[in-house]
Amino acid sequence: MAQDVRQVRGVIVEESRLPPGQYVPRGRPVIHYGRVPQFKPESWDFRVFGATASGEEHRFTWNEFESLPRTTRLADFHCVTKFSLMANEWRGVAPATIMAAAPPDPGVHHVMIWAEYGYSANLRMSDFAAPDTLLAMELDEKPLSPDRGFPLRIVVPHLYAWKSVKWVRGIEYLLEDRRGFWEERGYHNIADPWREQRYSYQEEPGEGPP
Repeated sequence: MAQDVRQVRGVIVEESRLPPGQYVPRGRPVIHYGRVPQFKPESWDFRVFGATASGEEHRFTWNEFESLPRTTRLADFHCVTKFSLMANEWRGVAPATIMAAAPPDPGVHHVMIWAEYGYSANLRMSDFAAPDTLLAMELDEKPLSPDRGFPLRIVVPHLYAWKSVKWVRGIEYLLEDRRGFWEERGYHNIADPWREQRYSYQEEPGEGPP
């Protein structure tokens, strides 16, 4: 059988890059929970707290965060509602930069990503620190639009997109796993699109918090 090959924004996309059950839509849909927050740079901050190596909370103002070194990632984006946006160019701060400035305790194995309005998503440290994960500030060489997460979102391309939290305000280092917003409401704790880990009833022993 011939492989389905198409072009998305100048990039060749093979069908093998689509996880099971996913499709490439027309346009670039935007989905989020709740209203789009207003960005106020004078009061915005980014906190790293929980089980830090020093036991203290680390805080970055907007000016401090904006001055951190940036890197670029080219990655696909898979929504649990089954559409995939291919070949997105994200630019922002690598988690390794944050962990160097605000080191975790050696016992940390998970993180909670916190956003505006108390929204959250939990990640294994291996997913947070993965090479393709990014705290993104730009998409396709432009600042993020407000509805796509401006001024800051996390992008975890190898997991379903609800883990790629918009409007991020902090990272909590966890010594034990804890479910985030959608994980508490029936979504899978890990969210691997290649295994179609959409819902919590699919979880195998050891895939959720104790």
